[in-house]
Amino acid sequence: MKVLIVDDEPTLLETVEMRMRRDGHTTFTAASAEEALNLFRRVRPDVILLDIMLPKRSGYDLCRIIRKESQVPILFLTARASETDRIQGLEMGADDYIVKPFNLGELSARVKAVLRRATGEPVPEVVEIGDLVVDPRSHSATLRGEPLKLSAKEFSLLYFFVRNPGLVFNRATLLDRVWGKDAFVTERTVDVHVRWLRTKIEEDPRNPRRIQTVRGVGYKFVG
Repeated sequence: MKVLIVDDEPTLLETVEMRMRRDGHTTFTAASAEEALNLFRRVRPDVILLDIMLPKRSGYDLCRIIRKESQVPILFLTARASETDRIQGLEMGADDYIVKPFNLGELSARVKAVLRRATGEPVPEVVEIGDLVVDPRSHSATLRGEPLKLSAKEFSLLYFFVRNPGLVFNRATLLDRVWGKDAFVTERTVDVHVRWLRTKIEEDPRNPRRIQTVRGVGYKFVG
């Protein structure tokens, strides 16, 4: 899962990020509301850990903006411990409210809890990038209005790419997220499926524009 952590305390930011990574999440960090909003719109995180007292614009303001665009789970991490603050945070749309200082084990458990609630009955998201539309509800994709003939794994790989545009993933991560931790396949499998996908969505598969190779790292999808 992708976790966006927003706090202007560098030590706390680093500590929480380390714990989230230890729990297996991909992390993104921001020290201001402006930086966090840009990251939110770019990476579409699965959960947001949000400090209230931020420079210039508060976490309350950021929560209010995000709630107009998304129902992503938001957990406030704050030193403001009064009942009034808790009520205000929850009424604003936060899913949980954790008072500093907090135990990292408790934070981990609460993140898992809100993710379970959020993904217990997943609502598949149709992704439309330019002339490419990927619909997980019907397990179908179209390019310029024409249906693409994709295998199950090709579809899963494409859907993962279009949900994470602009981000670079190495082969091991793609194997983990698309094939699963217990799959008995090699990283070469990723290269083969990327090559097959390119023949179906690229105008010139030998000079791909959408699925780009990042030399020495892996692949990224560009809309």
